[in-house]
Amino acid sequence: MTEHVAIRDCGPRDGLQPLDPLAPSERAALVHDLFATGLADVEIAAFVSPKAVPAMAGAAEVVALVDPPPGARCWALVPNERGAQLALDAGVTHLTVTASASEEYSRRNVRMSVDESIAQAGKIRALARDAIVDAVVSYSFGSPFDDVTPRVVEDVCTRLRDHGVDRLTLADTSGVATPRRIEEVLGFTGTDVGLHLHDTRATALTNAFAALNLGIRRFDTSLGGLGGSPFAPAAGGNLATEDLVLLLDDLGVSTGIDLAALLGASERLARRLGRALPSRVAAAGALPAFGAR
Repeated sequence: MTEHVAIRDCGPRDGLQPLDPLAPSERAALVHDLFATGLADVEIAAFVSPKAVPAMAGAAEVVALVDPPPGARCWALVPNERGAQLALDAGVTHLTVTASASEEYSRRNVRMSVDESIAQAGKIRALARDAIVDAVVSYSFGSPFDDVTPRVVEDVCTRLRDHGVDRLTLADTSGVATPRRIEEVLGFTGTDVGLHLHDTRATALTNAFAALNLGIRRFDTSLGGLGGSPFAPAAGGNLATEDLVLLLDDLGVSTGIDLAALLGASERLARRLGRALPSRVAAAGALPAFGAR
């Protein structure tokens, strides 16, 4: 298990969206902290209604304040064509769009049916031209609202690919995934996908390890383990970036991310927020040396 694993930190977007708003300058400072750890992909903003998600107000200002290092990529979440146009106008070249395997959640989250959200992803793909579009499929491992099966997830993924999206990411929106569910879903979708895991039931790191052994090489995380959709009941925070990096480091898997720098960024974020972060590694620190590594 020596292949490179790509990690996209969604902390400035997913991590902060359920919290009291931080100023755009503070969010940009967090993004720079993340890039300084060696992270090559960071989701820095969401071009959504500030009435619906107040913490994401000022997205264009955040983008303008961020100066990514060479080779690094800034991602922005866009729910519809209007949001995509605003992101493109702000200079964003990597977009995440949302679809869902759950009909009810789709209506709650983006006020569209699943069919409408898939069609919207296709319109965003056409509008985005040279930009990269990653479609994130919510509730890919079960939903409290309706019956989601691996075949439903496969169908949504197939239709999104048919609409031309560049990448797919399967999201465990409220943290119901288990290694069994992940293996079953990947048996239908294949492993050329990313995973966006939440830790509601303390299973996110276990699920990441299971997925890694099944061949997944892309993960979404959030610094400190913050996050959760305001439209998903009881959704816990994301898989913590530092928790996953510590595990991968110990396994000898390359990420290009400096854990010590990541822990420093986590500490500064905790100070900005005035609260401890959920990450267990942020609380306990790095591992002592042991054995060959």
